[in-house]
Amino acid sequence: MTEGEAVFGTGRMRQRESNAPCRYQDVPAIRATGLHKSYPDVDAVRGVDLTVEQGETFGLLGPNGAGKSTIIAMLCTLAVPTAGRIEVAGHDTRTAPGRVRRSLGIVFQESTLDGELTAAENLRFHADLYALPKAELAARIEAMLDLAGLAARRDHLVRTFSGGMRRRLEIARGLLHRPRVLFLDEPTIGLDPRARDRLWAHLREVREREATTLFLTTHYLDEAERCDRIAILDEGRIVARGAPAELKSTVAADRIDLRTGDDVAAAAALRERFGIEAVAGPRGLRVQAENGARLVPRLCSGLDVPVHEVTVTRPSLDEVFLHHTGRHLRDEPGGGH
Repeated sequence: MTEGEAVFGTGRMRQRESNAPCRYQDVPAIRATGLHKSYPDVDAVRGVDLTVEQGETFGLLGPNGAGKSTIIAMLCTLAVPTAGRIEVAGHDTRTAPGRVRRSLGIVFQESTLDGELTAAENLRFHADLYALPKAELAARIEAMLDLAGLAARRDHLVRTFSGGMRRRLEIARGLLHRPRVLFLDEPTIGLDPRARDRLWAHLREVREREATTLFLTTHYLDEAERCDRIAILDEGRIVARGAPAELKSTVAADRIDLRTGDDVAAAAALRERFGIEAVAGPRGLRVQAENGARLVPRLCSGLDVPVHEVTVTRPSLDEVFLHHTGRHLRDEPGGGH
């Protein structure tokens, strides 16, 4: 290994302190430009530009085989781009891989904890890989166990932990060396809904207390909704990006379902008074409109027939995903609820 490099999970990191000034405050957490990755039989990533700001929770969505794992591997220095440039916390993955690795933490999809070690021992092993100063090690381990809500279980074997407890410990381990960016690959897969909610509450606290940028992949649409921004990847290209609400507003209007005392008369009134075409169905009328919640009071007061029931449904991220990829995210293996 060259100076400052490490092999995640198996090697020891050797790091000399640099006298160079810290540039992190002036740069994005992640910046990738013109990113390509080709193999003999496939172009896995084809011209990706990606910027993630400091402190963001950023989600990467895509069908299986879209290139998510390849992008994560390149961002984490586990794969070398065929073309393009990546900076993590201001450090170039080609010229300063050791500094990049010290700037990031990783929580893999499959658990990499040692079940025959205690929670504290797992953290000490990670600290040894990153050569953390012994003077601050004990306090840092205690702080991370406290953040994970596992201080009382510090000396318990990890094989006795629940899935949610193991996930929290893995996040604590990923944060131990104070990374600027924490990568989480399907962080809540296999957890029940209650454990998933607890883990997300933990991630919010992590971001606030540790000032860490969170970059995650997920198949759960409700988790994508919790992100500040998301990017949808398909066939090696980013086909959409932005805040969840922004993306939903660009592909579909709100859906309003009406059940009235006279659907035929109501449909005619909607056309004449509001210029809205209604579609009749077995359970009433359906119309599409921007900002349905604001329109509903006007519809109810402007119709001369009794309105028995009104439901407004906002566009979903699954509709965004379908629009850009031609498939539902919930139909992907391992996806949905």
